[in-house]
Amino acid sequence: MVRIKPFRGIRPPKQYAAEVASRPYDVLNSAEAKAEATERSLLHIIKPEIDFDPIADEHAPEVYARAVENFRKWRERGWLVQDPGEYYYIYAQTMEGRTQYGLAMCCHFEDYLSGAIKKHELTRTEKEEDRMIHVRNQQANIEPVFFAYPDNAEIDAIVEGVVKSEAPEYDFTAEDGFGHKLWVIRDRATNDRITEIFKGIPALYVADGHHRTAAAARVGAECRGKNPHHTGEEEYCYFLAVTFPASQLRIIDYNRVVKDLNGLTPEAFVERLKEDFTVEEKGAEEYRPQALHNFSMYLGGRWYSLTAKPGTYDDHDPIGVLDVTVLSNRVLDRILGIGDLRTSKRIDFVGGIRGLGELKRRVDSGEMQAAFALYPVSMKQLIDIADTGNIMPPKTTWFEPKLRSGVVIHSFGE
Repeated sequence: MVRIKPFRGIRPPKQYAAEVASRPYDVLNSAEAKAEATERSLLHIIKPEIDFDPIADEHAPEVYARAVENFRKWRERGWLVQDPGEYYYIYAQTMEGRTQYGLAMCCHFEDYLSGAIKKHELTRTEKEEDRMIHVRNQQANIEPVFFAYPDNAEIDAIVEGVVKSEAPEYDFTAEDGFGHKLWVIRDRATNDRITEIFKGIPALYVADGHHRTAAAARVGAECRGKNPHHTGEEEYCYFLAVTFPASQLRIIDYNRVVKDLNGLTPEAFVERLKEDFTVEEKGAEEYRPQALHNFSMYLGGRWYSLTAKPGTYDDHDPIGVLDVTVLSNRVLDRILGIGDLRTSKRIDFVGGIRGLGELKRRVDSGEMQAAFALYPVSMKQLIDIADTGNIMPPKTTWFEPKLRSGVVIHSFGE
């Protein structure tokens, strides 16, 4: 059972929606954000260091203060307006002809602490602290987290009914070509029914936004500790999420590039790989992994197919079956001596949305020595790992399309 509720969303008027809505804070650096931000962009609130010249340290006290000031200004200027009632919202995203329909809702922080909201990645304390400061200072969840839930036919029918019978509040295409639509569910009986249905859903799964989820839960626990009359129904108990049926979500590859071959020549490295992989040279044309346990490698101007040999993976173990585990154990650690992916400076990660061409570019430039592309993790693998209490290796999943920040915001302040 999970606890959810509708909320009084803070969101832009229709004419400003496309300009206010921005990419999430963690998918672009400060310089990119400054170049991308227009006058009303939410980037001024979620990456306020861009308002300083030169760009300021994002962790500086004056930067956190600017975020609060900008959130206030956006509301005063009418660029963000709070809805009069508590609603659920349908948020649809379209990418390459495929549309996924999520529900924007408020989830309870105690469900995260109890494990009813399940994670599949470890979080880093310093990133949690940064997000906590933003949530605490704003008394709001400015950016939603991205959850999945087990498919439910009645929820599907409710969403389909609203989408077919009402025009969306927002309908815009972002600069990346992805479409975004929002519907407000104003019917009280429908909202009540959604709340009841989710009481029967055993768990939610964090897809994207582990640090924001952990930070929101910690702020909720802080507020609980300061309130001697806490009941568990206070607005601070809830945080903003957009939840999607698991079957609608698409995980794309999350790839690796390495700076050196640990003292090996390219020829010697390939020979070492043959101990655990069937290695086939594919030439200059891009090669993409074809199935689980098949990898592609770019080295020395050539693409290779690497197929893991039996015994290098365990299809009966939720972690051992993952290709990130095979690559980490058999290549990165065993051959290259890269043990801790979270701290090593010899490795970097490239989201599959950038394409194989980005892997080639980084190697050809001399910045990196070799690149590895992986077959994407499936939602079933993610759910199996979360259900068994296991944790995926770092940088395993990349969900696309990303939620736009600023489509709807949740406030728990007065």
